[in-house]
Amino acid sequence: MPIPRPLHLFLGAATIAVGIGFSIAISVAADKGAWTTKTPAPTKRTEVVAAALGGRIYVIGGFARQLTFVSPTVEEYDPVTDHWRERAPMPAGRHHAGIGVVKDRLYVIGGFDRSMVNIWNPTASVYEYDSQSNQWRTRAPMPTPRGALAVAVLDGKLHAVGGYTRDSNTGAHEVYDPETDSWSSAAPLHVPRDHHAAAVAGGRLYAIGGRLNRQYSQNLAVNEMYDLSNNQWTRKADMPTARSGITAGVLGGRIYVFGGEAPAGTFYENEAYDPETNVWEAQAPMLTARHGLGSAVVDGKIYVLCGGPTPGGSFSDVNEVFMPAPH
Repeated sequence: MPIPRPLHLFLGAATIAVGIGFSIAISVAADKGAWTTKTPAPTKRTEVVAAALGGRIYVIGGFARQLTFVSPTVEEYDPVTDHWRERAPMPAGRHHAGIGVVKDRLYVIGGFDRSMVNIWNPTASVYEYDSQSNQWRTRAPMPTPRGALAVAVLDGKLHAVGGYTRDSNTGAHEVYDPETDSWSSAAPLHVPRDHHAAAVAGGRLYAIGGRLNRQYSQNLAVNEMYDLSNNQWTRKADMPTARSGITAGVLGGRIYVFGGEAPAGTFYENEAYDPETNVWEAQAPMLTARHGLGSAVVDGKIYVLCGGPTPGGSFSDVNEVFMPAPH
């Protein structure tokens, strides 16, 4: 397993130290994309979820300040003005949840809450957010309570895949239809796991990376593709770097996977998958290695937000933007 790099990035023939607090754009090579820093989030958090809705980005939930505080906080970022504001909190705090947007509504699905004795209490909750009214409402619960799952939108429905129940991994693949406020079951993952990423590209769903039994010493590089037409998963080319606690964004038909953690540290890795060729390619690494981060795509850029800079319980307010090179 590759060891996460230190805070120095090798750029061609030169090594550049990235100083904390500086606004800087870095391009590793013309065909690897470039990074820029933007205004940090108001709250330092980890194990968040993030999504774009109406040109704004919402960073939601996670842990803040300490692992005993499960946050319901919702912070909205405007990429045009580079400005943040706080919005109505979720009905209850969640960490390691899933998130997706259908039409003009945002959905936070599952995750863990804090019970009297355990911060890893799996939930089945579904919360729907209306950004125009700045209000949340509770919808039909997911059939299988779980956290550290992954959610992506395919054919107007939210697909919740994998995760961790009260004591084990699950390959559950459950589909929420916002039109009918109802759930159905689909083919389960071949490799049950948690802390993975899900993304849709080319009309197919991908479940990438993750770990076994919440142990980042058991990271995976697995990449499975789901075809809605035949309700089947197919193993595709593994991600080059086995990682978990990751996030993914889709641009130009490619899936970009960011960050993660392992016993040796957190990952700077940014690796792109092309579904058409079934090939992965290393991209410009993140400026700040993190896990438990969120991401959202707006106007041809991927915003990579918050997350822990060291393995386990660490927090950040980082807001870094990746601009892929044309391909």
